[in-house]
Formats: sequence, C-alpha cells, structure tokens
Amino acid sequence: MRKFLACLLVGLTCAQAAFADDAVKVEKFTLDNGMEVVVIPNHRVPAISHMIWFRIGSADEQKGVSGLAHYLEHMMFKGTKTLKVGEYSQTISKAGGDHNAFTSFDFTGYYVNIARENLPLVMKLEADRMVNLQVDEAEFIKEREVIIEERSMRIDNQPSAVLSEQMRAALFLNHPYHTSIIGWRHEMSTLSREQVFDMYRRFYHPNNAVLIVAGDITAKELKPMVETTYGVLPAGEKLARNWTQEPKPNSERRIIHRDEKVLQPSFERDYLAPSFVNGEKEHAFALSLLAQVLGGTDTSRLYQELVVKRKLAVGASADYSGVDLGPSVFTVSAVPAEGVSLQALENGIDDVLRSVIAKPVTAAELDRAKTQARAGIIYARDGLQSLAYIFGQLYMVGLDETFFNTWPDNIDAVTPEQVQQAAAFVLKPERSVTGWLQAQEQANAAVAKEKAP
Repeated sequence: MRKFLACLLVGLTCAQAAFADDAVKVEKFTLDNGMEVVVIPNHRVPAISHMIWFRIGSADEQKGVSGLAHYLEHMMFKGTKTLKVGEYSQTISKAGGDHNAFTSFDFTGYYVNIARENLPLVMKLEADRMVNLQVDEAEFIKEREVIIEERSMRIDNQPSAVLSEQMRAALFLNHPYHTSIIGWRHEMSTLSREQVFDMYRRFYHPNNAVLIVAGDITAKELKPMVETTYGVLPAGEKLARNWTQEPKPNSERRIIHRDEKVLQPSFERDYLAPSFVNGEKEHAFALSLLAQVLGGTDTSRLYQELVVKRKLAVGASADYSGVDLGPSVFTVSAVPAEGVSLQALENGIDDVLRSVIAKPVTAAELDRAKTQARAGIIYARDGLQSLAYIFGQLYMVGLDETFFNTWPDNIDAVTPEQVQQAAAFVLKPERSVTGWLQAQEQANAAVAKEKAP
C-alpha cells in the first residue's frame, strides 16, 4: 500500500498534465445522517465506480487485536440478514460488475465498478451490509484461517516483506503505524467474532463514511438514490481518533534479516517524515520532488552515481507518498551489483545523501524532477476508478479536490533551497531505520570471514 500511495502523487500530476486547463470538478452533498457524498461526473461511458470509504484502519485497533480491521473487511463479504454467504459477490458478478476491498492504516474501502443502470442495486447491497452483517461462528473460524494463510503468503514467505514489516515496527516506536496492517500471526489466531462485531458496530455507520461515485451521473441524479438507501440508515457515535503519538527520534536503528530463500540481497532505509497533514508538513511538497531527484528515474542521483558511475548497484530508487493521516515515510532502496557487499552499497548511498544535504539541487535537476512528476500518460479522468481512488484517499486524510487541483502550482513553487532544507530535516541518522536483506549463506560467510585470523 505504501508504494501505491507513492504512485498516487505521480497520478495527481499526470492527471493534471493531461487536463491542465480544466480542473477536476466535483459535486458534493451531505446526508442528514452525516454521510458525505462526492460525485465525479464522467460521461464518456455509461458506467459507474462506486466506492465507499470508512474512517477505520489498522491504526484504530486496540493493542493485542492486530489484523482486526482487515479481518472485518473479509467478513463484510459474508452474509447479512437478507443475503446468504457469498450472495453479495454473486449478485455483483451476475450484474456484470467487478468488486473488491482494501484496508490501510488510515481507512478501509470497498469498490464496485458496474454499468450505470445497476447502480441502485449496488447501493442497496452496500447499505444492507453496512448495518445488517450477520455471520455465524463457523464462517468466522473459516475466514480466520484464510487471513492467516494470506499472511503466510504475503509476509512470512516473502523475506523482503518480513524485512519491511520489521523496519516499520522499528521506525514507529509508539504510533499505531508500528503494527503491520495484516496483523501479527499470534494475535490474528485469537481474533473472535465478538471483536469483529464490536469494531463493526463502532465504525461502520454513515457519519463515519465517505461515498465517492465517479462516472456517468450527476449529483442531482444520484441524490434521490442515496437518500433512499444510505439516507435511511441511523447515524452512529461520533468518533475521535486519539492515536498515540510518535516521540522525537533519538537513535538510528538497524535491521538485518537473513533467510535461505533470499536470492538477491538488498538495501532499504526508511526515514520518519512529515506527511501533507501531519508534522512539519511545510516540507511535504519538497520531499515529493526530493524523491524524484534522488531516485525517480534512471537520470536520478542514486541511479547515476551507484549504477552508472560506480557500478555498486543494479537498481536504486527513492519513494515518498505523504498521503498519510499520521507521520509518513521517506524510503531509499537499492540492489547491489554482483560481488558488491551491502556495506559498500550503503557507503555509496550515504555519499549521495550527504551531497543533497550539503548544497541545493541544481535548477536543471529540479526542473527535470518537476517534469518527471508530470510525465507519464495517466489519464486519470478517463478512468472510472482512478479519480475515485485518489479522491477517496485525500478525503480520508482531511484533504479534498482543492489539494488535487492546486497540486501542480504547489509543485512548481518549490525551490532548490526548499528541497535542500527538506533533505536536511528528514535525512538524519536518528530518523532512520536501515535494513539489510541477506541470504543465510552470505551471512554465514561474512561471520566466518570476521572470525578468521
């Protein structure tokens, strides 16, 4: 998800590049029960992307029940008082739609892409499962095994994913972003039906949700449908997100993960960074361009210095999304060339990072970064789902279409000095966790070499 969020920012600029003279216009209204509705008209095809976003993510879980938000997402595809297990998905498929869901630290979302004529059906189904989820104990136990197996495939059997999970846990000492979205295995195995329903009752209600509808419809046409489906649902308790805050970072940290399944060693470093809404957010736009300068393309500093000139790596990149409700992460990663140690690669990376702190990036570099941020042919306004997804994420962190429409101007306004200042602020050892991924035999060889007389 984090890398997808980084791509979001590229999508923002690319979408604006394609339609620079025509800001995206949305239509909005709020139901009496507090549900926010955002309509993005797109009349190119008679289809709709319906996305409902809940302000509930893994960061909202209580200690000891990690993975609960993701578990609830799975359970939402089970039965209700009126639908049998699996009937929701079967109904959508028979109507020619496709659907899925996603859980992040900050939110949970559900989408359906379908022909406009079937939108009332989708809304009826979604409104039903927002208040009428009903699943027996046997289905809960069965689905719990599914999410545990999902963890095995996505995390436990993927050495790079294990490293990333361990690095995040080390980077966030106190903030709930410390825990991976999918949850710790030993806690997932104890999740209960009662815990799922408690979270469902607390968070799944209209005034904790935003409905994004993109496609061949206007707010005037949509409003009566919304009022007769979602509008009749009762509002829930107003919720405050009193998350624990991250203390000031004091010490650099290091994670080394060794696994016999590793075929290619790699290097990663995560820096605690402000987001567009959290912390020293005045650096956020500059950090977006810093990521481009350092590792956006094969003309970037990391690639040119480590891959082209010094032959230390076969690939290098930098990523930053900033679309987080809490603190964000600035990431630098690289893969060593054959015969190059991770220590030698790390030394080379440190040289590049010191250079970007020592003096402002050149005007040519910054211009290229701004151009790269707009390059690519991503016609977000032509896709039903792309803008709905972008806007949904923005609304979940307290931003909106104004942020989207002013994005190019804000990027253009960034100066070389601001990029240098952002680099100096974020790229500090005490704000970082450095990760090495090694094959077990490589680690054993390194230990043997150290012990040799």
